[in-house]
Amino acid sequence: MSAHPALAAPRTIAVDGRPARYRDTGTGPPVLLLHGIGRSLADWDDQHRLLEAGRRVISVDLAGFGGSTPLPGRHTLETLAAWVSRFLDALDTDGELGAVDVVGNSLGGAVAMRLSVVRPDKVRRLVLINSAGFGATVTPALRLIALPVVGRVLLRPTRKTACQTERALFVDRAFVSRDRIAASLARGTQRGAMRAFREVVRDLGTFRGIRRTWRARLLAEVAAAEKPVLILWGDSDLILPVGHLAEARRLLPGATTHLFEKTGHMPHLERARETAELIRKFLT
Repeated sequence: MSAHPALAAPRTIAVDGRPARYRDTGTGPPVLLLHGIGRSLADWDDQHRLLEAGRRVISVDLAGFGGSTPLPGRHTLETLAAWVSRFLDALDTDGELGAVDVVGNSLGGAVAMRLSVVRPDKVRRLVLINSAGFGATVTPALRLIALPVVGRVLLRPTRKTACQTERALFVDRAFVSRDRIAASLARGTQRGAMRAFREVVRDLGTFRGIRRTWRARLLAEVAAAEKPVLILWGDSDLILPVGHLAEARRLLPGATTHLFEKTGHMPHLERARETAELIRKFLT
């Protein structure tokens, strides 16, 4: 997708009086894109290009990540979902935004589900890409980050850790580029980013894995709401293993699902066109 024209530059909007960075392209029914932990709206550049024909595509840096200011309090699933709700309110200056379709990857998927519960009027349909929330198993690195002292050491931004992080996300090593490694390192050195990262990890899980309590409650609420759900997964995900897809099918039996072969944690990058085609078909 790099050969395509450059996207419009991200914008800034005030949420609770603090800057939030977002990108807004296209016109039509709105689609909101939410990234994973430690990531940014840049993960959605390809999807902006592929989905914006006939749709308004909005991506945002979650509070404490990318170019959005950290929250004054703790970063948790609850506070991030509430923040996204307020972001949508801030964006809806003319009162015409209405309900949005929400696409979330990893942490962004869990935030999307929580948003659909706390603001059912704002969320029409859900697309969950290798989403957190369906199983306890998670990469050992994230489990170690839940430990207070060890977590601080592991999260120290270095080129080596940035490279290891990017390699864990993709099957195709062509995606582990110098630019991506540099961007990963830059995100890690931004003020407040590591605090937000640690707080989210500790909220969602422990050294043993992702907590069952919040997962069971959230998925029961999502299932009861009966909103249309599309779940996509990469079969070679090292962060949230493919076994979570089986749980997703069991817990949300009405959901549409798709499994990508030879794909890691980020199908919206590694299988950009196929992902966009599946999303577009689902939304129409």
